[in-house]
Amino acid sequence: MAEIKLEKITKRFAGDTIAVKELELDINDGEFMVFVGPSGCGKTTALRMIAGLESVSEGDVRIGDRVVNDVPPKDRDIAMVFQNYALYPHMTVYDNMAFGLKLAKTDKSEIDRRVKEAAKVLGMQEFLSRKPRALSGGQRQRVAMGRAIVREPQAFLMDEPLSNLDAKLRVQMRSEIGRIQHDLEVTTVYVTHDQVEAMTMGDRVAVIKKGELQQVGSPTELFQKPLNLFVAGFIGSPSMNFASGKLEESGGNYSFKLGDQTLKLEDKVLSERPDLKNYAGKDIIVGIRPQDFEDAELASDAPQDTRLKAKADLVEAIGTETLIHFVMDAPIAITDDMRELAQDAGTDARTLEERAKEGKNEFVATVDPRSKIKEGSQAELVVDTTRVHFFDPENSKGIHGNSR
Repeated sequence: MAEIKLEKITKRFAGDTIAVKELELDINDGEFMVFVGPSGCGKTTALRMIAGLESVSEGDVRIGDRVVNDVPPKDRDIAMVFQNYALYPHMTVYDNMAFGLKLAKTDKSEIDRRVKEAAKVLGMQEFLSRKPRALSGGQRQRVAMGRAIVREPQAFLMDEPLSNLDAKLRVQMRSEIGRIQHDLEVTTVYVTHDQVEAMTMGDRVAVIKKGELQQVGSPTELFQKPLNLFVAGFIGSPSMNFASGKLEESGGNYSFKLGDQTLKLEDKVLSERPDLKNYAGKDIIVGIRPQDFEDAELASDAPQDTRLKAKADLVEAIGTETLIHFVMDAPIAITDDMRELAQDAGTDARTLEERAKEGKNEFVATVDPRSKIKEGSQAELVVDTTRVHFFDPENSKGIHGNSR
């Protein structure tokens, strides 16, 4: 096992295209680190630089106590797991798992021990004599994992290993990989585009946008204290609702306007985020997570100045919760981060601009499944204003404390 240090690594391709820019990150010994971000953000390129499959244009990659920039992949003592499994179809499960050890001229008894131990960890003992065509997708992925495990490497590098599996199997394999990594205590770097996967698997998560690290922290830190609008919008499902608003102050009391509706901020919010006072009378970007709404009829003791009225355009009752889709007349925030988030969600920037002109700011609220709000009805929703997020409209940075 070993820690991995990325010391301001940069990757330039032909035409001076920068895929990764000065990425600095310490991955602890035995840690499960997840790289997450939109397609093309540079997360796989960063992983390939750790593996030695891409050269480093600038900076250093350290595995353990040595710089490995010029060390061939086979000598870095790492094992990779790819999304396409890369199994040999003519070989049995046993031979697929043993193949790398045979190439390394490992003793036969040692190969047998490692393969059988890995098969036990993976629950694949009864499949060792089968060939890949006789296995399910999840079983093939376990074989790919087994081939990495038998190497007993210092680190596992995984590039979207679950992307070819169906939704149910992905959930199952997420927990399997997490359990295996926890049992083996091997340093692991895992690349995914799926933020739910990132949040459920990682000890820490590194969010990357356009080759640059935006924030690294525990899943809870990223969810509760995003450093900027991009991280706030990328992390969380359904994603955070955003609007341009205005922070107002009157007699020492602070509130913010969303369209023609006003929500009051408790003193606790201002004491925790004193920088907010600097924005009094100014435009600000407001972010509200869907989970921080509730049906007012189920929160009857909530103050009137924490309530919003809106027409429920769509109601989705999914058993454990109910999703209320509604349109706010609060302006859509237009920033580079908002454009990037829209593009990742499959909406081009032009559509975002058009919706902004039309005043169609679509919100989602996740409320208690006991809610009786009906599609097409006028709904009243309570907002937990202690959990609302605020961002500077000029630089999209989150406003948390004395750090404007």
